[in-house]
Amino acid sequence: MIDDFLYGTAGHTGPPAEVEAAVRAAAAAEIMPRHRKLAAHEIIEKSGPHDLVTAADRLAEEHLTAALTKLLPGSVVVGEESVHADPSVYDALDGDAPVWIVDPVDGTRQFVRGEAGFCTLVALAHHGDVHASWTYAPVRGEMAIAVRGRGATLNGAPIRSGAPAPGAVLKVAMSHPDYTTEAQKRALLGLRTESIAARPCGSAGLEYLAVARGSLDAVAFNWEYAWDHAAGLLLVTEAGGAQSTLSGAPFRIAGGNDLPFTAARDEATAQRVLAALRTGG
Repeated sequence: MIDDFLYGTAGHTGPPAEVEAAVRAAAAAEIMPRHRKLAAHEIIEKSGPHDLVTAADRLAEEHLTAALTKLLPGSVVVGEESVHADPSVYDALDGDAPVWIVDPVDGTRQFVRGEAGFCTLVALAHHGDVHASWTYAPVRGEMAIAVRGRGATLNGAPIRSGAPAPGAVLKVAMSHPDYTTEAQKRALLGLRTESIAARPCGSAGLEYLAVARGSLDAVAFNWEYAWDHAAGLLLVTEAGGAQSTLSGAPFRIAGGNDLPFTAARDEATAQRVLAALRTGG
């Protein structure tokens, strides 16, 4: 079912382009008209001042839910806002139906501040495997697409993550230590070494894109919501990168991971980051 949808059957070869069009349409209809124009009543705190939702998040997710399930009948959506309303929706990641994993506005704080550093993330998964992803940064005019086994592109051109120069100080974006458990905080502080230049992350989706295109060496994150990571992890992997949790096992989109985890430009860089995290922990 997924293969037929993504790779096409005789006379039907365009679903990835149709999904791209749906993502662009949702951003054009619901996100960009509100960029730098949000009214106070359109911004709501969820768990606290660093966890925001806007009218753009809600309406874009509704738009995408309708469009994506129409493109792939029988599929379901696990979106950040739908799970906030009903946590049991997340269980679909372990179900039998194909799942669209949606973060309508990744980088909501940046969006609220009127900045460019936000994106829309969509991934298509089945039985725990991510088969395709779309990362769209509308202000920057960037659309990154990855299809499992077929590589990654940015605005239609192939991208490769490459590798850092031998011995180079690694540029790493990481979770802010203030929003972690004590054990995770100790692990992340292991990145504060002379061989690693670590900084707090912005939009997770855009940090993954930076790794995939080789402008950032790695990310190290301590939270595991699928909508933040599914699209980016496939993008990095298809660009030639590597990913691993602290235990050495691959990241599972359904959860239960040994955190923190990393995604990096290549396997050697991933191992350097894991070694630092283990030293800190």
